Amino acid sequence: MDQTFVMFKPDCIERGLLTKVMSRFEDKGLRLVALKMLRVTPELAKQHYAEHVEKPFYPSLESFITAAPVVAAIYEGLDVVRVVREMLGATSGLKAAAGTIRGDFSASRQMNLVHASDSAESAAREIGIYFSEKEIVAWEPRCDDMLRAADEA
Repeated sequence: MDQTFVMFKPDCIERGLLTKVMSRFEDKGLRLVALKMLRVTPELAKQHYAEHVEKPFYPSLESFITAAPVVAAIYEGLDVVRVVREMLGATSGLKAAAGTIRGDFSASRQMNLVHASDSAESAAREIGIYFSEKEIVAWEPRCDDMLRAADEA
């Protein structure tokens, strides 16, 4: 199974949308294998958003991501990086299609509720920033055979 990193951002937590958004991933059949609530420090923000630190919008991004708690998660599933990003929709909630998470719940480019890894490589890097190996719980739901055919694994 592939893995991806997902961060439910401060606006998701503050607006009380965490479980509503998480249920979308569960409804899709993605497997949650790690979860924790934390405060992103300025140092952690710089590590996570390293490619953006020198950009003009970074101070606003850091201020936002450190403003309130976040929930970090790891999901597993077939082609999970692509699946999660498609479920989120366009970065800007104003441009995201109806039916996507951002299209249904966001009207902002920055306050767009959820961050998700954009590649398998970034997923591995981001998972390593937020989770140790012992925090990841490998498990197989007994209903897995109802989620996909055996030859799709």
